[in-house]
Amino acid sequence: MAKSKVKQTKKSYGFAVPVIIFIMLVLAVSVAFLNRTKAAGGLDGLPNYTEIRGDFDANGLKYEKQPHLGSTTAKAKVIEFADFKCPACKKWKETYFEQFKQEFIDTGKAELFFINFAFIDRDSIMAASAGEAVFAQDNDKFWEFMSKLYDHQGNETKIWATPQFMLDFVKDNISGIDYDRFAKDLQAHTYMLPVKEDFKTAGNYGVNGTPKFMVNGQLLPGSSYEELAAAIEAAQASNVTE
Repeated sequence: MAKSKVKQTKKSYGFAVPVIIFIMLVLAVSVAFLNRTKAAGGLDGLPNYTEIRGDFDANGLKYEKQPHLGSTTAKAKVIEFADFKCPACKKWKETYFEQFKQEFIDTGKAELFFINFAFIDRDSIMAASAGEAVFAQDNDKFWEFMSKLYDHQGNETKIWATPQFMLDFVKDNISGIDYDRFAKDLQAHTYMLPVKEDFKTAGNYGVNGTPKFMVNGQLLPGSSYEELAAAIEAAQASNVTE
């Protein structure tokens, strides 16, 4: 009888081990889910594109509505379509922006415009609307915002550009604007509709990722600096401007 009981006990242990492992896996998944939910908590109430309602026009390139750098008489009108959560956009800024500015903006060959293509996650919309709120106050401050936000970019796969993050970021990094106005605009979602208009406009022109560039109304197939530079130089020899 004792022998039989030992065998039964061993059998019970053999059954319990897989159950314990399964429970541990369930707990691990649950913790990960709760952490993700907690991280997303700062986005409670933030609308997605279908929830952002209002009249807008996604037809045509409205340069006058966009942040810009350079001479208005430049032969090449360059648009960068970008998402502040996009690692490739950050890399382009870090690698090429100053070179681009020196070679084409400072020389009067190109005028640069920025259009949001906030597609990665809901906090992409949040970051874009913060940029629009800064731009509404000061065009030059937008470019400072753009550069510094890329420097503080979080993980693409995580929600980090929460309302509180954007409030703290602007307060700590962007001086020379009316912070109270910025905070009010951000919390009231004042510039969500322009972000949606940017997104829809970009889609109409075939933008499906970031960064993407357009020169005088023509979307470039790739995003290399060489391709962009060649298109700008070609525009210098042409009498056609956008």
